[in-house]
Amino acid sequence: MGESEGRQHGVEGRPSDPAADIDGRVDELVRIALSDTDPDGPVRWQAITALQKRGDLETFTLARRLCASEATAERVLGADILGELGRDRPFTDRTLPVLRHLAASETDPRVLYSVLLAFGHLRDRRALPSVIRLSENVHPTVRYGAAYALPHVMGDPPDPAGMAALHRLTGDPDEDVADWASLGLALGGGGSASGTVPGGECDDIGGQILDP
Repeated sequence: MGESEGRQHGVEGRPSDPAADIDGRVDELVRIALSDTDPDGPVRWQAITALQKRGDLETFTLARRLCASEATAERVLGADILGELGRDRPFTDRTLPVLRHLAASETDPRVLYSVLLAFGHLRDRRALPSVIRLSENVHPTVRYGAAYALPHVMGDPPDPAGMAALHRLTGDPDEDVADWASLGLALGGGGSASGTVPGGECDDIGGQILDP
């Protein structure tokens, strides 16, 4: 079994916690999220969900600022917020340059993993070059994130370079990476960037597998 640290995301089924009871101020929600040092902790993800539901310019601006922080935990948090900010993803055009800059400049695998999950959630083909490059990263957790993201950003019909990267990951020495890439191919290898089936099917199954 390959390295699994950090390879979970989502918040469904998590218990209620203090983040659900505050007044929803952005700075307070960020403080609560950062106070939970477990990247998959319930308090952290309740706060992130509350921030994402706001879906406003204030939250986007703060998340973008977090992505430029010198603190790793803050960069991770910024990427986690941006991946699902707003019900209709109103800031996608402004989010992608932030995430693509992180994808090109970041070295910490925890940050890169969150960036890749965000790319997958955004389902935008413009992220594909960044995801392909990160699919060759030396760290298995980063490649795992790339295996998750690729089917969602390859477009329909799937981009040949994206398909080649996903095929390559099916032979990855890390078992988790190879299994996830194989699942992506089995589900069609690249759904519509607009989030329609089969991409939606992959995302649904991804939630079931990746969520605790």
